[in-house]
Order: sequence, then structure tokens, then C-alpha cells
Amino acid sequence: MRRGVTAGLAALRVGALAALVLLLWNPSTSSVAAGGESLVLLDASLSMAGHGGSWRGARDTARALARGGVIWRFGDRVAAFDTVPPTDGSSRLAPALDAAAGRGGPIAVVTDGAITDRADLPPDLLRRARIIVLPRAPFFDAFVSDVEGPRRVSGGDTIRLRVSYGTAGTRDGGRGAGTAALAVSAAGRRLATRAVSLPDSGIVSTDITLPPSLVLRPGWSALEVRLEGVAGDSEPRDDARLFVLDVSPQPSVVLLAAPPDWETRFLAHTLEEVARVPVRTFVQTGIATPGSGWRDGATLEGRTQGDVARAVAGAALVIQAGDPAMFSRVSLPPRRAALIWSSARRQDGDWYVQAPGASPLAAALSGVAWDSLPPASSLAELRPDSASTVVLTARLARRGPPRPVIVLSDQAGARRAIIAAGGLYRWAFRGGASGEAYRALIAALADWLLAPGAASGARFAPVTYEVPNGLPMIWRWAGSGSPRNVVVALTAEGGQRVDTLRFDAGGRAELALPPGVYHFAAADGAGPERGVVVVDTYSEEWRPAAVTLAAQTGASGDRFTSVALRERWWLFFAAIALFAAEWAWRRRQGLP
Repeated sequence: MRRGVTAGLAALRVGALAALVLLLWNPSTSSVAAGGESLVLLDASLSMAGHGGSWRGARDTARALARGGVIWRFGDRVAAFDTVPPTDGSSRLAPALDAAAGRGGPIAVVTDGAITDRADLPPDLLRRARIIVLPRAPFFDAFVSDVEGPRRVSGGDTIRLRVSYGTAGTRDGGRGAGTAALAVSAAGRRLATRAVSLPDSGIVSTDITLPPSLVLRPGWSALEVRLEGVAGDSEPRDDARLFVLDVSPQPSVVLLAAPPDWETRFLAHTLEEVARVPVRTFVQTGIATPGSGWRDGATLEGRTQGDVARAVAGAALVIQAGDPAMFSRVSLPPRRAALIWSSARRQDGDWYVQAPGASPLAAALSGVAWDSLPPASSLAELRPDSASTVVLTARLARRGPPRPVIVLSDQAGARRAIIAAGGLYRWAFRGGASGEAYRALIAALADWLLAPGAASGARFAPVTYEVPNGLPMIWRWAGSGSPRNVVVALTAEGGQRVDTLRFDAGGRAELALPPGVYHFAAADGAGPERGVVVVDTYSEEWRPAAVTLAAQTGASGDRFTSVALRERWWLFFAAIALFAAEWAWRRRQGLP
């Protein structure tokens, strides 16, 4: 009898301790759970509504697959389902699959198969989805894919446009693409026409030169480049592209680069962006005598000394960058702003720019992290007088006495700025915070030299002036201080609309617009923000594209679930019951 009691007590103790150990260990058990409601991803890119597309059939297929579940549209973005025809200018499936990854239940994709981000699709998520492909019917298409050229020109300038065009698909009978014509027009007036040969497939480029005698109205204009005379072209919506151009009677800024280098290249590009005024560049290439051999920086066409002198005489700001000996025959106009960026007598080394002191540019440069900037590669010695103001200084290898980098002077109504450092373009080349520091410096110099503030002062500007159909217009914050929302008024042929540019922490804002030409300005009228942006009817989605996504049945919508042992209530109850039973038994037997 005594032995049975001991064995029973031991069994109760072992069972209670085993339950306690299991609770401390807390292992998990897996099981297969039934899937939830179905999710259908419907391709809503423009190709679904293009020539040979099957938007209506895809929409009906998605509804049948959902069976009361959820339907999402995908293209350039992911959105809730509606019956509006496709509007997105790209076919990106990866964001939609990522958003659907956390949902249980089956996933289905209804598309024409022309997915642009096929290489970015996660293989595990792709295997899980059922894919229904409704391919477009084959067709032949000729198109204009891109137009490049100078953004700002002066009256009488030669305008050279680089036009890319091509064909896709197969023409009936397998014949070659043949010939066509590229026509350039503005405000319904034809400016130039050029006969071109169409490739059998792919994209080629050609130049179209608009003569200097061409008269364009001062201000912003939208040039249309259209492909005409193509037989058998089944999709006309991608036959033309628009290019925005700003025409000024006289250039506000003239840049003389002798010789041209990376410094002047980045300077000219940044000036056009931040100053928002016409910039004309003249360069000297090869070996030339002082004052001769000038060429237009945009077209590389030869220019006489008289042409350069007239441009300099009419400019509000003249920039001389390079060897001072090359400018001996180019005199600076009196009472005119000038920026001198000499490349002579510089000392090479790592010159680290220091934080600025008190100067007219101090406020505009207050947000720059100077310690994180790349060093200047060389520095000339400046001897500023008492009437000059030193804006920036630099020290060789962060040691030794500081030497002036930028000096300002304002005498007899003529403002001058001298930059003694070389290699500052590396700030812009690195991008990020360094690139913004370079932009801030050039903008501050232009604002001060073109006083009273004719240079910029703009709070916002478009990143690109032309976007394809279905893609958002991107804007950047160009003002001082932290980005803040701005109300912008956009005027088109159909009337005026008012939108709010909501800038993120990086200073970028997006605005979705239907195709058209829009004249924009700040709605409050307080700033100099003016210009034209266009949304083309063109889109890569209109063109025939290869099917990159194959149909598949997909995996089951069931999913594995894991349950920890502590989530099972009965194990706690068993441990407590075993310890209580042992205690009661021991008390009944008179044991401690």
C-alpha cells in the first residue's frame, strides 16, 4: 500500500513538471489553414485599352474570378477596382504582389502579359498566383519615342532637335516599313519637315534643325514633332511628341567657356535649372588664338567675334570661365553683373570648404552640411580689398590658414563674383546632399548677381516639362527652407484647374494630369513661378510589346499557421490540476 502511494505521487509530480517544462519551452505546432477570400489583380495599364487590347473581357474575367472577393487595379500604382477605363502609363505588377503578400486566400492576375517589371517579381509570390493572360492581337505601329533639344533659346538662335522614332510589330504582307516624314509645328503652324526612312523594327534617331530666321513668340511654347505618311499604322496615339521651349528676345546669362570642361558643363546645366532665365553658352575648342574660334555651346556651330560681343552686350550676367588670356578681346559691359571663374595659377590639393561667415549669401547657404562635401581639387590665391566680401573659405587638408574661395564686390553699380576653386563640379556629380549644396551655391550667386532677384526665387519647378500619357508630373521644391504645400493654377484649352502640390520630405510632389498643354503659375501670384508643362497622348503602352508573363494555374490559397503551446489553455489547467492533486494526496497521507 505504501509503495502504490509513492508511485502515484511520483506520477503526479512528473506530469506537473513535464507540463511546466513544456510551457517554459513553448514549442510551436504548424497546421494548414483554409484560404480566405480571393484577391484578383487586374491590369489597368493603357495597353489594355490600346489597339487589340481586351479591357472589357479582362474586367469581366476579374469579376468572375473574384466571386464576391476583392479586385485591385495595378499599373503605375495599385488602386481599388472601378469601371473607369485604364489610365496608367506603365504595367508594374511587383507593387501589387507585394501588397497582396500579407493576405490569405487565392490570388489571381488578369493581364495582357506585357509586364515591364517582370525581372523584379518575387518568385515565391509569383508561383502562388493564378495568371490569366489575354494577349493583344498583333498589329503594326510607327511612333515618335523622344525629342531632345535646348530648353531655353534666344530670338534668332538655331534650334537643333534630336528626334527618336521607330516601328514595332509586323506589317501585313511582311513588307518593310518604308518612308515617312517628321513634321515640326508650333501653335498649328508648320515650322519644318524632313523625310526619313523607317526601320523595320526598333528605334533610330535623327536631327532636325530649325533655322535662326524662324520667328517664335517670346515666352514658353510647345513644339509638336509628328510622324506622318506611314501606311498601315494601326495606333495613331503615339505618332507625336511635344517639346517645351522657352524663347527670350535676348539671353539673360551668357557663359563663355574657354576651354570647356566639366566645371563649365555642370555650371551651365545648373544655371538653366535654378536661375530659370535663358542661358547661352559659347565655347572655344581646340587650339585657338585669344578671342577667336568661338562656337555655340548647344549646336557647336561657329560664331564670329561680333556674334559673341553682341550677346555679351545684351546679357544681364556674363560668366567668364577658363583661361583669362582667351578673353582678352571680350570686354565686360559697364554696370553689368559678371562672374569670373579663372583656371589660372591654382594650387592643387584637397581644399575643404569651411562654413560661411556673414555675407549676402549666408542665408541661402545656411542649410548646407559643409563637413560632408567633397574637397575642391585646386585653389588660386585671391587678395580681396576692403570693399570686397568673402563668402567661402577653404583650408588645405583641413589644416593651415583659410584662403578665400568666393569673393563678392559691388562697385559703381557693377556686381562681380570671383570663384578661385576648381573641382566644385564634383559636388553636383556626387548628387544627394552634395548636389543640393552645389545647386544652392549657384542659385545664390545668380540671385545676387541678377539683383533685385530676377534669377529665381521660385518655390517649385517641374523636374521634366514633358511626361507620357498615364504617368504623373513630378515637381521639386526649389525654394528655401523645408518643403511645404503650394497651390498651383494650371490653364489649358479646356479651362483652368487648381491643384495642390504636396511635397514629401525629399522635396518631391506628384500631380496626375490628363493629356494636354498646361500653363502653370502659383495660385497666389506671389512668386515668379511661370512656365508650360505638357502631358503627351504618347505612351509606350500603345506600342506592341512582348508577352513577358506566362499563364499558370498557381498554388493553393491555403497557408500554414503556427500556434505556440502557451496559446493552448488546457496545458495551464493540466499543470495546475496535477500540482493541486499531488498536494491534496500528500496532505491526506500526512506527508510534508
